[in-house]
Amino acid sequence: MDQIVSVLASVVGGLVISFLIYLGLNFVIAKSGRRASVKLLPIVFLGPVVLLLVVFLLVPVFITVYQSFLKYDQYGLSTFGGLSNYISLFTSGPFLQTLFNNLLWIIFVPALTVIIGLAVATLADRLGPRREKTFKTILFVPFAISGIAAASIWSFVYYYSAPGTPQVGLLNSIWVSTTQSNPIPWFQDQFLRTNSFLLMAVVIWLNAGYAMVLLSAAIKAVPEETIEAARIDGATERQAFFRVIAPQIRTTIIAVGITVLITVMKVFDIVFAMTNGQFNTNVLGVEFFNQLFSFQNPGKASAVVVILLIAVIPIIAYQIKTYREQEALR
Repeated sequence: MDQIVSVLASVVGGLVISFLIYLGLNFVIAKSGRRASVKLLPIVFLGPVVLLLVVFLLVPVFITVYQSFLKYDQYGLSTFGGLSNYISLFTSGPFLQTLFNNLLWIIFVPALTVIIGLAVATLADRLGPRREKTFKTILFVPFAISGIAAASIWSFVYYYSAPGTPQVGLLNSIWVSTTQSNPIPWFQDQFLRTNSFLLMAVVIWLNAGYAMVLLSAAIKAVPEETIEAARIDGATERQAFFRVIAPQIRTTIIAVGITVLITVMKVFDIVFAMTNGQFNTNVLGVEFFNQLFSFQNPGKASAVVVILLIAVIPIIAYQIKTYREQEALR
């Protein structure tokens, strides 16, 4: 409770300080001459924003990095432990399995989300305006659902009942009725990480509509003349898409993929609500929660966050590089 109060006090204090600085700079500009006001005007607009970034972004990052080097005993007392938290994590078999799970999420979820969104965006354009809007609306609806709500919905899909009892879960109902076999405990099925891929399906279901909307807008913005020129030259629909349309929407594809990738790297709610990281489905977001609240180890929890932060930096750098290249071409 004390931590929540301190966080709220910090947020309110930061906002109040930013607002007072903004009012003070406005007053100074109003009382200063024209030349001085021109120099102070950028500070008025950028000053509060920079202050908020420092208070709510940079300072927490530095605190988290510092805490990742601390070791906490059972009484909550801390001592400087150097790299002991990182060594303990990277020499732990379960944590290495967690990293491998995150790698699988990073490889499959963004790629499949973009592929599905791109396929739907391309094919829906041929349904006609009314059918296209209806179809896209249906696909976009899951994006408005929270992760916990989606986890609850899909828990009924994967629900397992003992053999000989009525199968409430949709997937097991289909499985039992079509194969006449025993139901499968899907969350406990670790064969080829089946349970992890079933969790990934929920995230793909949530984000496919988001990818479809952005990619559809990008496809509609492609000049029709370039597509017609490709068709006149004898290009098939497939060749026109991959050689004419896809290169022109490359930036949007990368932006959507990176956005989904960052979402996947910090995924927490769906895994926590459906398996709590059990049965070899753990991810870094759930590992952070468990280290901080279940094991009462803020040092290791901070180390998990730092690892996640370091992993995100190259992705953001690549996205910035891509945007700059695209702007240079324009």
